[in-house]
Amino acid sequence: NLCLVISSRDPRGHRRHLSPYRHRERRKEGQVLHRSKRGWVWNQFFVIEEYTGPDPVLVGRLHSDVDTGDGNIKYILSGEGAGTIFVIDDKTGNIHATKTLDREEQAEYTLTAQAVARDTNKPLEPPSEFIVKVQDINDNPPVFLQGPYYARVAEMSNVGTSVIQVTASDADDPTYGNSARLVYSILQGQPYFSVEPHTGIIRTALPNMDREAKQEYDVVIQAKDMGGHMGGLSGTAQVKITLTDVNDNPPKFTSRWHYASASPSPCREEVGRLKARDPDQGENGLVDYAVLEGDGMSVFEISKDSESQEAVIKLKKPVDFETKRSYTLKVEAVNPHVDSRFLSWGPYKDTTVVKISVEDADEPPVFIAPNYSFEVEENAPWGTLVGRVHAKDTDIANNPIRYLIPRYTDLEEFFTISPEEGTIKTTRPLDRETQAWHNISVSATEIGGHHQDAKVRVNIKVKDVNDNAPEFATQDEVLMCENVTPGKAIKTVSAVDKDEMSPRQHFHFSLAPKAVSNHNFSLKDNRDSTATIVVIRKGFSRMIQDVYALPIEINDNGVPPLSSTNTLLIRVCSCDSKDTILSCNVEPYILPAGLSTGALIAILACIVILLAIVVLFVALRRQKKEPLIVFEEEDIRENIITYDDEGGGEEDTEAFDIATLQNPDGINGFLPRKDIKPDLQFPLRPGLRPVANSVDVDEFIKTRISDADNDPTAPPYDSIQVYGYEGRGSVAGSLSSLESVTTDSDLDYDYLQSWGPRFKKLAELYGTKDPAEDNS
Repeated sequence: NLCLVISSRDPRGHRRHLSPYRHRERRKEGQVLHRSKRGWVWNQFFVIEEYTGPDPVLVGRLHSDVDTGDGNIKYILSGEGAGTIFVIDDKTGNIHATKTLDREEQAEYTLTAQAVARDTNKPLEPPSEFIVKVQDINDNPPVFLQGPYYARVAEMSNVGTSVIQVTASDADDPTYGNSARLVYSILQGQPYFSVEPHTGIIRTALPNMDREAKQEYDVVIQAKDMGGHMGGLSGTAQVKITLTDVNDNPPKFTSRWHYASASPSPCREEVGRLKARDPDQGENGLVDYAVLEGDGMSVFEISKDSESQEAVIKLKKPVDFETKRSYTLKVEAVNPHVDSRFLSWGPYKDTTVVKISVEDADEPPVFIAPNYSFEVEENAPWGTLVGRVHAKDTDIANNPIRYLIPRYTDLEEFFTISPEEGTIKTTRPLDRETQAWHNISVSATEIGGHHQDAKVRVNIKVKDVNDNAPEFATQDEVLMCENVTPGKAIKTVSAVDKDEMSPRQHFHFSLAPKAVSNHNFSLKDNRDSTATIVVIRKGFSRMIQDVYALPIEINDNGVPPLSSTNTLLIRVCSCDSKDTILSCNVEPYILPAGLSTGALIAILACIVILLAIVVLFVALRRQKKEPLIVFEEEDIRENIITYDDEGGGEEDTEAFDIATLQNPDGINGFLPRKDIKPDLQFPLRPGLRPVANSVDVDEFIKTRISDADNDPTAPPYDSIQVYGYEGRGSVAGSLSSLESVTTDSDLDYDYLQSWGPRFKKLAELYGTKDPAEDNS
């Protein structure tokens, strides 16, 4: 007799015993079959959550009727948590929970129990499924999931007005005990607000709460489980409540009297401002102003600045100090939006008196018009009259006015103005297509006054003149198929004109005279400023000609009429049977000139050889030295400059010793020239020659120049006098031709006398001395 028993205790502590019954069935042959009929009624088993005892919690016991206690039966447990959370003693069938369970993580576990033979693991009973539920305890406090909360309620609301509802949630089991039964209370915010304990609705608790006194309130709401009893867990939420505004305050002026002053200014000039205070917000704080009475009602007007809510008093008519010196106005401030609930609190308006005194001041000039608009034709010649501006002095003195165009308003100086008359003229022809409008300012200054000025805006429109010819709107190529049929329109062209077009003006298209007789294309003027290009023949071949240039003449029909010739490029392309363009390029293997590949290679080779010859020739020319021939026109004495050695200037006293340029033979007297035989020797003036070791370059040069100027035997070439001496002590000697001839030379230069007048100077320098000169 097999029996499976699982015993445990329910939540009330009663022991449960579950057992199935068996049904015997006998076959026809007499064999008895045993079939177990599942007739068990399983109760739910409970394990308390968050158990922290030292021993595992007994969940229940598994027992089979065939278990005789000899240890041949083994109990097996499978399912959720089997082996990890729930373990079974395979001999006794006791099931224990080895870990702390949390109902909020998993509320129940489904397990399967079975009894098998220990030696063969053969099932002795069919598997049985049961559920272990985790019994809840109050281990989770209430939580406000949507906090913090923000709410708004109108000021002056009645007591009990609903503000907001807050809701807390508790993760504990609401069906078991009071763990999830919440009660709301207010911890902060009394006595202004209250909360309903079971719904969490916050309501106003005081009447006439004024926003102008206090606008925001911080309220703390508590939610507590266990029905609010002691021992329950709690959670709080912050609620910020803002009082919204209502129109419960009238506008008030700060004073019963206000004062302002008005100068003789143009109309609409601001005189003064005043404001009525209204502590309300938004449209409840809006204030409108009006003039009720006063002798200045016809002279002054009042308006409102929408941003600052101030009353702005402006001049309606000009005032004159000599005519009337003061005015009074009674101004009223009123709320445009009044709440009927608060009408009994008093009138929502206030009044004040404004006293305005007129100033006696020197006023700037006033232009007759607030602005000026003129027109001038483009391309008008220099000095064309554009218009005239006029300003006057409103003072009694009536001083004359001087006009000026500020340069910052006319940077390119297109216009000039007469300082006395105010007439504006052009300084050059104007181009409307470059700038259609010129906006300048004119300044008027009172002469003899306090130099006050006034400015006026002058708008000058450049009237259009037909000075631009029309042209194609786009410069696109037209692609045409080789197999195009005659009469087909291949392109519709349009034109644009930089000039202004009148509504009735249109473009006229025609073929240029040189293209009228072409046999390829024709042009049809559509009389709507467009034209259609039509093919008039067939048999086009891009191998013969791939691009056609069609000149088209466009006339704008303006005054005067202008026209231009524009070229339309038509490219022949290869197309398929559906006129789909395949290619518009000439085939690379087709040679239009009929040249073979070998001929082209030969031409290229010749070009390369010619380039090489040119490069070689240029290189040789650069390496060629200059000829050493001295032409007759050149003065050989100029080459003496090449012996110069320039130093670092007057301040260079170390890099070069100036004493090297001084001939030690001529320190104590006159230095004779070595290329001539001087007849006379003139001593130098005392005190002009520097000492040998002097480094004063400036004094040295001045001395040499003075020597040359006072020496009648020296030629007029200072360079020879300066660089005649080349030093002593050199083993190689001097390389200069100046040393090749000495004063003791036996050479005879008398033959120079017979060479003519061109060599007269040389003959005088190198010829025989005159005996008469020697005797003298």
